[in-house]
Amino acid sequence: MIERDDRGRIAVVRLAHGKANALDLELCEALAATFGELAPADGPAAVVLTGRGSIFSAGVDLFRIAGDRDGAYTRRFLVALDAALAALLDFPKPLVAAVNGHAIAGGCILTCAADRRLMALGPGRIGVPEQRVGVPFPTLPIEILRGALPPPTLRDLVLTGRTVPADEARPLGLVDEVVAADELPDRAVEAADRLADLPPEVFRHTKRQLWAPALDRRRTDGGAWEAEALRQWDSEASRERIRAHLERTVGRSS
Repeated sequence: MIERDDRGRIAVVRLAHGKANALDLELCEALAATFGELAPADGPAAVVLTGRGSIFSAGVDLFRIAGDRDGAYTRRFLVALDAALAALLDFPKPLVAAVNGHAIAGGCILTCAADRRLMALGPGRIGVPEQRVGVPFPTLPIEILRGALPPPTLRDLVLTGRTVPADEARPLGLVDEVVAADELPDRAVEAADRLADLPPEVFRHTKRQLWAPALDRRRTDGGAWEAEALRQWDSEASRERIRAHLERTVGRSS
């Protein structure tokens, strides 16, 4: 589900969960646990997060949400997703995203939670098509986007739900660098190594300052927004919209 390779003082964490690295309950729980294990000072100096195969992450496993008739799985999943994303933002060391292919919806959120974002040039697309799927953003995902993207880009991508290729993603601010696919692993490790040269306690403090608004809003203002997001995700109307989206995009809904 999650693979780890060490490149000197850099840990390369690889999503290896089916063809699409779809975010489900188990992968979110594994992500939170992995970053918790990597956080102590005696661990790696920095982390590269990437995907196995040709997809970074295609986002939430919508098939499981669509088939969740009583909402029990959906409720557990959204809690696990929140915990996984919080683990990335709270991670006290440099985190570099090496986007090896499609980074859609939740995959884009994972990318934006990183301190440095590299994407492979190629057919991969990145964006947040939640509006087109017909589901709202939970609190922390929208706050991550708010903290990572310029306001015009945020409004455009969130409200239209469009996805863009790597060469368009960079000028929009979705990624910091676009590199050849065969160079991506080494370039990402180099970027992580450069960030790891910074004084660790200063980096940790500064990173927490940068993400404090998102985490504070999650704690103080997130309750009502989260409750409404959960209500909508856990509704038959949303499940019907998800099934219709799956039929349009992959030709099946289960």
